[in-house]
Parts: sequence; C-alpha cells; structure tokens
Amino acid sequence: MYGNTPYAGRPGDGDGPDLSAAARRTLQKQVSDVEARTRRHLPDEYRVGSRVGAAGDEPQVTVSVRPPVGNPVSAGFTPDMEQSPDEPIPVEDLEEVARGLAASAALQVKQALGDDVPPMAR
Repeated sequence: MYGNTPYAGRPGDGDGPDLSAAARRTLQKQVSDVEARTRRHLPDEYRVGSRVGAAGDEPQVTVSVRPPVGNPVSAGFTPDMEQSPDEPIPVEDLEEVARGLAASAALQVKQALGDDVPPMAR
C-alpha cells in the first residue's frame, strides 16, 4: 500500500555513506569496544549487539541491550567521520554510552520485576 511513497523501506537502506575500508574498520572497532564495555557492566543474561548502518549519507551506529526481562534499550548516534577519521567516536563517549546503556537495561529489569524480588542482603 505504501510502496510508492518516498518513505518506503527501512531507515538505513539504500546507498549510504561512502566509507573507506579503513574508516569502516575503525568505526566497527570502536562500536565493538562500546559493546565490550557494556558487557563488562552487566551479567551474562543481558544480550548486547550493535549495527553500523547509514542515516541518509552519514554513518549511523546503534548499540542495543536486550535484558532478560523488560524492554530492550539502544543508543544510536552519528559519528563525525570527517572531523576525526582516526577516532570518529571520542574515547570519553565510549564509556559514557556503555554505562548509560547498562544502567538503562538494569532499570528495565527493575521496572519489569517491580517489588516482586526480595532484597538480597539484610
């Protein structure tokens, strides 16, 4: 029904940005670093994943966490490949994104469980 509209398709489909192989590897390495940092903050029951795609003609990065219960959380951002091709995501942002995702995922579990879980220590 909507196949002929200019909005057809998923965001990120299409040509996307023209990234060199080195730039794509750098971006993927940094995204993998965010995933690893996020995993360090969470137990194994949480699933962490990422995607490097495109939003128009710019790269778009998404890192997501699926908690064992509750809603998944994600952080999406557009790195500045032209400003700093060697470090498109500032190092200080890597840890900030990881902590924010971990905290949001933990909050989703807390909200999903409510007051049904007894305290662990007294």
